[in-house]
Amino acid sequence: MFVATVLLVSDLASLRRELETMLAGPDLLIEESSNGPEAIERVKRGDVDLVVVDLQVGAMGGMAITMELRNLESYGGADPVSVLMLLDRRPDVFLARRSGADGFVVKPLDPQRMRSAVRALLRGEGYEDESLRPATVRVGGPHAE
Repeated sequence: MFVATVLLVSDLASLRRELETMLAGPDLLIEESSNGPEAIERVKRGDVDLVVVDLQVGAMGGMAITMELRNLESYGGADPVSVLMLLDRRPDVFLARRSGADGFVVKPLDPQRMRSAVRALLRGEGYEDESLRPATVRVGGPHAE
């Protein structure tokens, strides 16, 4: 059985515990980091399959962590790793995309969406949380011509 290593990055111990509870299973090895520099050093040591990073992390936020990981990958300083960013609000999607994250989930977190996102990224796919996307409104109603 393939066991993937998932690194949870948040300065909130309660969020890391919540994520671990949502994701725990025999096929995932969960590791934790409370800050950006520590997370980056852990990824540089290798054997991390996925980083789940909160947008709001202490002195080095999720966007800066993701950009640093992408920078390291660009010159061989670290192996490529998928990044799932946890966003606080829908407008933060721009930040996730701009930083090079492979996927994002908008809080509040839902166990089913989190597991779906993690599985997609571990398969090498992207994941974009559609749960808070506004409905499309058509001017003039459904029968307008």
